[in-house]
Amino acid sequence: MEGEGVLSSGLSMAELGLRIRTERRARGLTVERLATLSGISRSMVSEVERGAKTPTVLVLDRLATALGTSIARLLDEPAHSAMRVLRHAGQRVLRDPSGWERRVLSPVLGDVEFEFMRTTLGPGVDAGEFAPHAPGSREYLAVERGSLRLTINGRPYELAEGDSAYYPGDCRHAFANDGADDCVYYLAMELGGAGQHDPWKEPSDG
Repeated sequence: MEGEGVLSSGLSMAELGLRIRTERRARGLTVERLATLSGISRSMVSEVERGAKTPTVLVLDRLATALGTSIARLLDEPAHSAMRVLRHAGQRVLRDPSGWERRVLSPVLGDVEFEFMRTTLGPGVDAGEFAPHAPGSREYLAVERGSLRLTINGRPYELAEGDSAYYPGDCRHAFANDGADDCVYYLAMELGGAGQHDPWKEPSDG
């Protein structure tokens, strides 16, 4: 889970580390406790907070999940107006060294834990498995281009261009592109607290 190479446009690693430390302290968590909740080593958490280590997207996602928030909130300040336009050049972008990119399209809004993102997976790229979010979380996905292997709690689903899917965010979920071309998909994530859903049940068909 440790690695180099995530780039956040307009945000230094020191600033990112400070935001993670601030969120941790606001929740009364020690570095050791955050490490336990996220499954990230204590040394890695400490290095990220000091801005000495560049986390992969998976590491950053696990830290955000353990803090009960989203990557978007760690990357940006809350919007203070009713209307906000996010120009392409000003959107937060994370690039993982394994060959994929996450672009955050939604602003951070007060206490609303919601994230809308556009992800590009290069040919043959496996983005890995993301940890379950808080109970009540929901994710909505739509494939714009290429093909995507979406795996939910170990069960794979093959999605083609134009396909969409919904799944509870409080389960294990993974994304991979087995094709020869880029896969581009949109994902809307609503973290738990805004409502409840029925417990996850394995569907009878794909």
